[in-house]
Amino acid sequence: MRIKYSKKSYQRIDKFLIEQDIEELYSRSFIDRLISEEQIKVNNETIKKSHLLKEGDIIDISIPRKESLEIEPENIPLDFIWQDKYMAIINKPAGVVVHPGAGNPKGTIVNALMFHLQGKLSTAHDPLRPGIVHRLDKDTTGLLIVAKDDRTHSLLSRMFQERKIQKFYKAITVGIPKESEGTIETYIDRSRKDRKKMGVSNSGKKAVTHYKILEYYDFFSLVEIILETGRTHQIRVHFSNINCPILGDNTYSTLKRTLSIVPFHYQKKIKYLLANHLKRQALHAYKLEFIHPVTGKDIKVEAPLLEDMKYTLDWLKEHFSPES
Repeated sequence: MRIKYSKKSYQRIDKFLIEQDIEELYSRSFIDRLISEEQIKVNNETIKKSHLLKEGDIIDISIPRKESLEIEPENIPLDFIWQDKYMAIINKPAGVVVHPGAGNPKGTIVNALMFHLQGKLSTAHDPLRPGIVHRLDKDTTGLLIVAKDDRTHSLLSRMFQERKIQKFYKAITVGIPKESEGTIETYIDRSRKDRKKMGVSNSGKKAVTHYKILEYYDFFSLVEIILETGRTHQIRVHFSNINCPILGDNTYSTLKRTLSIVPFHYQKKIKYLLANHLKRQALHAYKLEFIHPVTGKDIKVEAPLLEDMKYTLDWLKEHFSPES
């Protein structure tokens, strides 16, 4: 690719190239990488990203070939809620890991996406996680945005960093928060006792969770949650910390803890529910709101609760409704 710089004023090359809105040059960090790898030259000479262009300069750009993916496409059913040529939004099922990793080489959302989208996914950010802009835990259900090209991926990543994508969740809590609506604000860091878990700490990264109680049940509640930040396990950590853990969460709570909040004669019912109908944390990413980074359209998407959470809410209403 060759571009001639025709402006009379001087300009940094990285700033100039990002302003050209060239699909292959989807982010400034990617441009910086190409410069450092000597894939971008000016007048046939290597340059630094701070190089100032002058009128008449010739810019030559070599885009390296994408790494070949060794991810096996699998015909796993996916619920596509919305899509266009730039991205797709799916309703992730429970019990499925988002991308391949140690112990999960197959059967992931990525394997399914490779099949359904015929490999039309972003790859530059992480070839082993094509299309994945953000993640949901294995047993959390709901809306997941997938990028179909590198430029869209970069734009979406920036929107998540700048908190321009609103994520709404529904969760069933064990115990009822003291306030009908409020904000939980702490720092979250990796647990020193168990490196697979996160926890509230005096250091780490700031985490902000807004919530509102939608339905009250005896000993339980249905809450709507809006994430201001997106830390690992943030919702589960925050609600466990205020002694209202997510129902069914065996990482940040226990069956013993759940049973301790209900009278003895209700405990068999709870055990039956968790053994036969709700076998994971009752957490669902149900709504997304954002401006499409390419088309500028207003995107508002909702995903219905999956059957296990719908059943649980009906069951709670029957057995634990304050009105019953």
